[in-house]
Amino acid sequence: MLDLKRIPLSALIGLFLTALFLFAALFAPWIAPYGNGEIVGDVWGPMSATHLLGTDNLGRDLLSRMIYGARITIFIAVAATALSFILGSVLGFTAAVIGGWIDQTMSRFVDLLMSIPTLIFALVVLSVLPSTLITLILVMGILDATRVYRLARAVAVDINVMDFVEAAKLRGEGRSWIIFREILPNALSPLVAELGLRFIFAVLFLSALSFLGLGVQPPDADWGGMVKENKDGIVFGIPAALIPAGAIALLAISVNLVADWVLNRTSDLKGGRGNG
Repeated sequence: MLDLKRIPLSALIGLFLTALFLFAALFAPWIAPYGNGEIVGDVWGPMSATHLLGTDNLGRDLLSRMIYGARITIFIAVAATALSFILGSVLGFTAAVIGGWIDQTMSRFVDLLMSIPTLIFALVVLSVLPSTLITLILVMGILDATRVYRLARAVAVDINVMDFVEAAKLRGEGRSWIIFREILPNALSPLVAELGLRFIFAVLFLSALSFLGLGVQPPDADWGGMVKENKDGIVFGIPAALIPAGAIALLAISVNLVADWVLNRTSDLKGGRGNG
C-alpha cells in the first residue's frame, strides 16, 4: 500500500489528473452528457448550464466531445507506446547481448529510420495506407520504437559487462534469462523515465497527424482533431479550439509528474544487482 503522506505534492497532483483522464477515457459513454456526434445546439454556442464548455463548429456538445476524444487519444497513445517499448527494448537488449554483425545490422537500420523526419515519414505512409486505428498504432509504435531501441541498447551494453551478468553466463544461463532476468530489472529506471516521455510524444504526434488530416478520421475525433475543427473560431474569440489544446498540455504535465515520481522510487528501490 502506498503511503499518501510520503508522496510529493506534485506526484499527487499528477496522479489525480492522470486518474481523471483515465476515468473519462474508460467511462466515456456513461459520463458524457450527449452522444459523440449528436448536434444539440447552435454553432460555437457559449458556455452554459446545459453545455458546460459550449458547443463546437457543428453544434455538438464540446464537453462530450472532449470526453470521447480523451478515450481515443489515450487509447491510441497507450497502444503505440506499449508497442514501441516492447519492440524497441527487446530488440535493443537482444542486439547488446548478441553483439557482432547482428548488432551492427540492427543499429544501422535504426539509424536509417531515425535519419528520416518522423512526421514526414508518417505522413507519407498514412497518405498511402488507410488512416484506421490499427494503422495509426502500428506506424506510431514502429517509428517510436527506434528511440526506445537506442536507449535500451545503450543501457544494456553497460549492464552486459557487469559482474552479475558475467556470473550468469558462467552458470550457463541462456540469452532469454540474461535479457529478462538480469538486464531488464536493472534497466527499469531509464526506461520508466523514457516511458512518460514516449507516451506524451505519442499524444502530441497523434494530435499533429489529426490536425493535418491524416490521424483520427471524422466523425470520431481526438483532441488534435478537435483543435483543427474549431481553429477558425479563435479569430472570433471562441475558445473551442483552446480547450482540447489545454487538455493535451495538462495531460502531458500530469503524466510527466507521475513518471518523475516513479523514476525516483525505482532509483531508490533498485539494488543495482542481478536476480541470478
